[in-house]
Amino acid sequence: MIGYYIHHHGRGHLSRAIAIASALDGPVTGLSSLPRPAEWTGAWVPLDSDETAAPLDPDAGTMLHWAPLGHPGLRARMARIARWIADERPRALVVDVSVEVAVLARLHGVPVVTVAMPGRRTDPAHELGFGVSTGIIGAWPPEATGMLAGLPPLGERLHAVGAISRFAPSSAAAPGPGRRAVVFGGAGGDGFTAEAISRARAEAPEWDWMHLGANGSWSDDPWEVLRTASVVITHAGESAIAEVAAARRPAVVIPQPRPHDEQHVTAAVLAGADWPALVLPELPATRWPELLRAASRLDAGRWQAWNDGRGAERAAAVIAAAAERVPA
Repeated sequence: MIGYYIHHHGRGHLSRAIAIASALDGPVTGLSSLPRPAEWTGAWVPLDSDETAAPLDPDAGTMLHWAPLGHPGLRARMARIARWIADERPRALVVDVSVEVAVLARLHGVPVVTVAMPGRRTDPAHELGFGVSTGIIGAWPPEATGMLAGLPPLGERLHAVGAISRFAPSSAAAPGPGRRAVVFGGAGGDGFTAEAISRARAEAPEWDWMHLGANGSWSDDPWEVLRTASVVITHAGESAIAEVAAARRPAVVIPQPRPHDEQHVTAAVLAGADWPALVLPELPATRWPELLRAASRLDAGRWQAWNDGRGAERAAAVIAAAAERVPA
């Protein structure tokens, strides 16, 4: 039995978990305060929410990330995870992502595989989580050096497995007729406002613009739109870059503010090598025709190295190796 803890913020943790669980042999139990997704084939342990508007000492003096004192939801979710570990005796627990859950599992003698997020994760809590982990998965390719900026080397425990996307990479993607600019926003929290995109559209009217995301038209399945884009304008979130890479489309990448500089570190890595991405510090107000032309000339085939479609398979191998340390 393998357990998989899934953080409830955003959509990337869940889609990555579904892909990795599907690549694992044997049963995988999901543990999360998210509703069980239809695609999940194993057991699902619902956890109480630990969110609160007025947390008391949530980081234990910087040693943890989220453990507010006296919170009944936190107490209930940790007790539920501990009870599940005692009952099911998992051979490993994948944590994506919570330092507190990683430490809880390791204190129960369970090997932990942590899914690392990019960024400057040099704080004591992240170092603790990485320190107790048997394996650490980075959903980026080995060529993308610097995704964990400032951390001391993690040695053989860090496995850069490549991007993990909901979609199988396309080897024959081609843009649709004409010039199509697809704005690929997230579920929220980006600067791709309707007003800003309207101004960009007015400056480059010869392009066919489509705006996906919370500020545009939401789509649970943007695959065909991405595949027919001439250029994708996107933030630098892991899932967004993974899916643009799977679609093999050139990109204009604009990082958004996130904790631990997650997107800015990713953007710096993309800008520092020969990836098919034009990286900008912010959504520009002018020069859109010039920028779109420049981006459209990039070699989108270079995304093969970022996302070759085997990231989930490699992640599953890391988890299986950790599980083998515990007798069946």
